[in-house]
Amino acid sequence: MNFEAGREAGRGHGHRGHRRGGRRHAPGFGEGGPGFGPPGMGGPGRGRGPGGPRRRSRGDVRTAVLALLAEEPMHGYQLMQTITERSNGNWSPSPGAIYPTLSQLEDEGLVTVTADGGRKLAALTEAGQAYVAEQSASWTDPFQQGDPDGVNLRELLHGLMEAARSVGRTGNPEQRTQAAEILRDARSKLYLLLADQ
Repeated sequence: MNFEAGREAGRGHGHRGHRRGGRRHAPGFGEGGPGFGPPGMGGPGRGRGPGGPRRRSRGDVRTAVLALLAEEPMHGYQLMQTITERSNGNWSPSPGAIYPTLSQLEDEGLVTVTADGGRKLAALTEAGQAYVAEQSASWTDPFQQGDPDGVNLRELLHGLMEAARSVGRTGNPEQRTQAAEILRDARSKLYLLLADQ
């Protein structure tokens, strides 16, 4: 995606006020509720577990941030939570991905970051709104599943863990021993998949 036009537009635009009006949705992106986070620009936000999300490119992070800020101003932690929600848990960007992106967008004049009750609120500038309106039609959905085959390992792992807990709670000693063997076998086979690459 080419963001040079947005960069030049941002540099040439002096107004950096932000709106607090009703929620608007960037073209091509659906509705989703924001999260609520602790004060400050840092804070937890990785949300990565076994079978978790793949690392996304810097362009994906940028597109996601712009798309969400086109709907309403958000704090950094809200951005991280909302991206996780929109991607159904398949992508949980870290603070190290979100905050440098916000700083870059602010340098380009597309985003303004202001103090808001002890936290920092990010919002699109007028130049940023114009940029999103112009460019969003060419964007692919940044929240879609990263796996091209649509396999959700996170969900499958959750189901496996629930089954193992059930055996642990209600199974007899022989069943628990068999369950342990199954889990060890599954783990070995998964590592063999990587060894075959």
